Amino acid sequence: MKLYTPKIKAMPWQEPAGTCTGSPIWRYTENPIIGRNPIDHVARIFNSAVIPYENSFIGVFRGEQNNGIPYIYLGRSKDGIHWEFEEEKITFVDEEGQEFMPRYAYDPRLVKVEDTYYIIWCQDFYGASIGMAKTQDFKTFVRLENPFLPFNRNAVLFPRKVNGNFMMLSRPSDSGHTPFGDIFLSESPDLVYWGKHRHVMGKGKEWWQSLKIGGGAAPIETNEGWLLFYHGVSGTCNGFVYSIGGAILDIDNPSVVKYRCENFLLTPETWYEERGFVPNVCFPCATICDPEDGRIAIYYGAADSYVALAFTRAEEIVTYIKEHSVLTEEDQEPGRR
Repeated sequence: MKLYTPKIKAMPWQEPAGTCTGSPIWRYTENPIIGRNPIDHVARIFNSAVIPYENSFIGVFRGEQNNGIPYIYLGRSKDGIHWEFEEEKITFVDEEGQEFMPRYAYDPRLVKVEDTYYIIWCQDFYGASIGMAKTQDFKTFVRLENPFLPFNRNAVLFPRKVNGNFMMLSRPSDSGHTPFGDIFLSESPDLVYWGKHRHVMGKGKEWWQSLKIGGGAAPIETNEGWLLFYHGVSGTCNGFVYSIGGAILDIDNPSVVKYRCENFLLTPETWYEERGFVPNVCFPCATICDPEDGRIAIYYGAADSYVALAFTRAEEIVTYIKEHSVLTEEDQEPGRR
């Protein structure tokens, strides 16, 4: 099993305490790694993304302010577990260097493509839509043109170009708390003009993803294809339940699904996942991978109140997804009609 990811000096890791039940994913025993009121004027941090940077770690975090408006905050960590945050939210500027702040911003992803780091989030563009910015030093953050019209959410870039183009997953939606949604793929030669939109996969028949699905962490390049951790949502008499699922996309044509696990990989079971501002949520946003031995750390939001951490190994999780794969006809199509 090979991971085609950059080498890292060290990564957060904890061996499992015992035998895993279900999928080979286990939670960090000291979860949550980020609790409530992490900054004086921020009540909760959750649904956030991290990445290795200069022999340590850096992240973009959804900070729910005390007035209820979410913005993106910058955090740094030496070990990927204990975090220090900048007191003020990230200041975005336009191409001319003038301040250009979104009205709100939430659920960021952070992906490095070539020599540039890209932040992708959900914002207001006359309705729920996708915002983007780039940085090379985590000091200046330049907003790019919004890639799509509203309404859209859950966008994440692939960590390299495919067939010469940038690739991005997204989940078209409505402007409310969307009770539907499939994952789509779009591509661009320059991060300005987006097209060749393809359907990747839709909600499943399984209860845990029967309402809607959405992209999670940036796809991980492996010799089996693109390993994707995504979220699946179920509707219950007590509200939505967000679980983590797994799929493997074709390496050269990512709109084609090679394997898709019918079982959830992680579902709300602990107190910090079941109880919070929005109960019953496991929402993946980032992974850190060690290409030397296949270790993977998964960062996920818990109950819209905390950031939690889980672990797996590439060979074990890919094998599990393949052994429990159930594909629909739409999964295997190139997504063009």
